[in-house]
Amino acid sequence: MVSADGFRRDVIAGLSLPQKALPPKYFYDARGSRLFEAICRLKEYYPTRAELALTRRYIGGIAGFARQHGTLIEYGSGESMKSRLLIEALCPSAYIPVDISKDALRAAAAKLRRRFAWLDIRPVYGDFSRPLKIPLPQGRGRRVVYFPGSTIGNLTPEEARAFLRMTRRQLGPGGAMLVGVDLKKDANVLHAAYNDARGVTAAFNLNLLARINRELGGDFKLRRFRHYAFYNAALGRIEMHLVSLAPQRVNVGGHRFTFEAGESIHTENSYKYSVEGFRALARSAGFRAGEIWLDPKRLFALHGLVAA
Repeated sequence: MVSADGFRRDVIAGLSLPQKALPPKYFYDARGSRLFEAICRLKEYYPTRAELALTRRYIGGIAGFARQHGTLIEYGSGESMKSRLLIEALCPSAYIPVDISKDALRAAAAKLRRRFAWLDIRPVYGDFSRPLKIPLPQGRGRRVVYFPGSTIGNLTPEEARAFLRMTRRQLGPGGAMLVGVDLKKDANVLHAAYNDARGVTAAFNLNLLARINRELGGDFKLRRFRHYAFYNAALGRIEMHLVSLAPQRVNVGGHRFTFEAGESIHTENSYKYSVEGFRALARSAGFRAGEIWLDPKRLFALHGLVAA
């Protein structure tokens, strides 16, 4: 579960670092989830369209790899657009969506129940990057974890390896994982995707400060910060920051934090991988590389992995 105390601890700890930082999982309150859904519809933001296109194109092969009538677990279910295609193809005995946004989880589960009245849906509210108690049904075929949307790129390679190991243990030998991975590409394409002309990504980033104000009694002045995203080629990742526009002091939960002009809060990383680079990472976490599906422009990959 995501508790108010945990949120407060993480915020205070992150703002106390020499390079101030906030965990990206806290983007997803109700407004943040709506803004991210809007980002996914932007012309500049290619990952959602690319992943949806490859899922539609190769759904037969994806279903053949994952196998039908098992238990489908989805991390970060959100709107569950791609999930619907997978559910139709896999006909799972049970579907377990896991999300850190209670509102998004509730809305997605309600939509899916209306569409798939026959399906045993067991929503789990919580942080999937940490061990969770998943209500797994007994004796219902293969366990399949679906982790779309390139969210794994928000983790450092070391964190991603630890997450994959945790998932492998949850699946058990022979279980399958379908994981979306954003591929390395031209830096101009990446820059446009995270700096859209309409400013939706900026609003999404700044909403994190608004959430801190509302839930933790902070006094951030949003107009004194600006969204800044760039591609760090040396580390192979997009970095998102909130940059202070002037010297200022901010209070959160009885703690005072000082900002210099130009000082930033690091809010998100989005790592980009080569196909072989991610396969090597998966192997180091105890998975066997199975299948891989790419969109026609080779912007995005869906990796099929098997737990060893």
